[in-house]
Amino acid sequence: MIYCSKAEKKEEPKQEPLPPPTVTKAEPGPFGITRHLWDSTATPQDRIEVALAVKDEDIELQGNEKATIETNKGAIVVKLYSKDAPKTVRNFIRLAESGFYDGLIWHRYEPGFVIQGGDPLGSGSGNPGYNIAFEHNNRKHELGAVGMARGQDLNSASCQFYFCLAPQPGLDGNYVVFAKTVEGMDVVNELRRGDTIVKITISRD
Repeated sequence: MIYCSKAEKKEEPKQEPLPPPTVTKAEPGPFGITRHLWDSTATPQDRIEVALAVKDEDIELQGNEKATIETNKGAIVVKLYSKDAPKTVRNFIRLAESGFYDGLIWHRYEPGFVIQGGDPLGSGSGNPGYNIAFEHNNRKHELGAVGMARGQDLNSASCQFYFCLAPQPGLDGNYVVFAKTVEGMDVVNELRRGDTIVKITISRD
């Protein structure tokens, strides 16, 4: 199943506070959200704060949205299912345009099943500080389908997403498929655990 891992409670050793991250901002993207450019001191909490700040931004969908996912192995282009999963697509666009995903890793790789990423913690247990509602649609988990990972609750998806490395009909109806790969499936097949999401940009045809 495509579950987000539950974080185990551990006592963290006390550490000296890090200096505030040096965060610069790029020009707003096509949806008016300003991208944050992270430096090496940025923490998961910094990303979460950015995600919370943009989670209610109004996004007008036209049905021709695409995302280019740049990775350390190459670029992948996906067509977003704006009409079939509008809430999920809006959430993905907000996170992508804000820079939330930039620099995160692909933390899960299961050959013949999925490659999964988008967790600010890099462990499978992180989220952006909120969840989104489940959107049932008839899109199938075909080769190259892109879906939202979640916990056991249907309404617990947030930021983690996965690519299907083979058809997965057993997932149909249980997870929201919100995009499909239209370019770069060879790149998807090359991704492994620990590889990096360099940047995600949104465009319209």
